[in-house]
Amino acid sequence: MRHWALSEIETPDGVRSPVVLHSRDGAERVVLIELRANEALGEHQVHESGVLVVVDGTVSVAAGDETFDAGAGEVFHFDPGERHAVTSESGGRILLLLAPWPAVSAS
Repeated sequence: MRHWALSEIETPDGVRSPVVLHSRDGAERVVLIELRANEALGEHQVHESGVLVVVDGTVSVAAGDETFDAGAGEVFHFDPGERHAVTSESGGRILLLLAPWPAVSAS
């Protein structure tokens, strides 16, 4: 088992987010991203199925024709290849959980 206390993880001065908490080739990834005030993850897509969790602060999440302003505790799911963007006017931290689909068998 692995464990992370997200509230205790800091991005060191001069080091740019993201912080990769876990990554295995061909398997899942867990990434913590800090968006400072007026920063954005411009429109992009990933090949995996993705779950975005707002850890703290506020962010705006856009996909297709929908945009949501979200705070801590809100969760979003993106299908593989789905284009989306994340912005923050006041700053926020998000946790990305990325997993290939279909999942690789553990056998």
